[in-house]
Amino acid sequence: MPDIAAVPIPAATLVVMRERVGAAPDLLMVERSAAMRFAGGAMVFPGGRIDPGDHALAAMLDGPRDEAAARIAAIRETIEEAGLAIGLREPIDIAAARRALYAGTPPGDVLTPDMLDLDALVSFARWLPPLDARHRVFDTRFYLARCPADAPPPTVDGNENSRLIWTSAARALADADAGRTRIIFPTRRNLERLAQFGSFADAAADARAHPVETITPRQELRDGEPHLCIPQGRGYPVTSEPIGSAERA
Repeated sequence: MPDIAAVPIPAATLVVMRERVGAAPDLLMVERSAAMRFAGGAMVFPGGRIDPGDHALAAMLDGPRDEAAARIAAIRETIEEAGLAIGLREPIDIAAARRALYAGTPPGDVLTPDMLDLDALVSFARWLPPLDARHRVFDTRFYLARCPADAPPPTVDGNENSRLIWTSAARALADADAGRTRIIFPTRRNLERLAQFGSFADAAADARAHPVETITPRQELRDGEPHLCIPQGRGYPVTSEPIGSAERA
């Protein structure tokens, strides 16, 4: 069998938070099409791999190139997958931008450096599973962003994703626990962390209080039972789960 995961695939994902009066924020989640090789049928946040076009647009900006490319990818993927423009200084024709990006038009021909407000994205986490020659492995950067109050309703792309919902972190966890949806291990851990916050500001403050360090889950034996574990001190309230119950892509 060929080694398809000799190097991890850089990726970025965006946790879009919609404020609610007197309640925890809603999060934008999409259900991956069942036919997708990675996380097929699972609920995830919008995102995907960082493409060469993202790097080309990042090269027009000041600052660290890889970080800018990741933020651009998170913005681009959210336009493609949800028809929602986040991290832009001015409105755009979402439908036209979405069609162009899906057709393979380079991001720099759809978005200009002046349009981008990369500071609207807050670094939240970075996950890198152990390399595995049997599976693709993604090195994924997670960002938080507030959904503008005047944003149009998001719409599912019907290609990579089959469904789109707004849901609180607590409700997303409850749906998974009841078997109504599937969530993979990193998504579950991030939802548990997000469920602690009553607002975008609270979540952003917590993210800034925990400098992002790459999280690589590892297997440990605890009380005679194998667990999948992540390091403590990164802001996550739950840091281990029995291997038997852990959903992996």
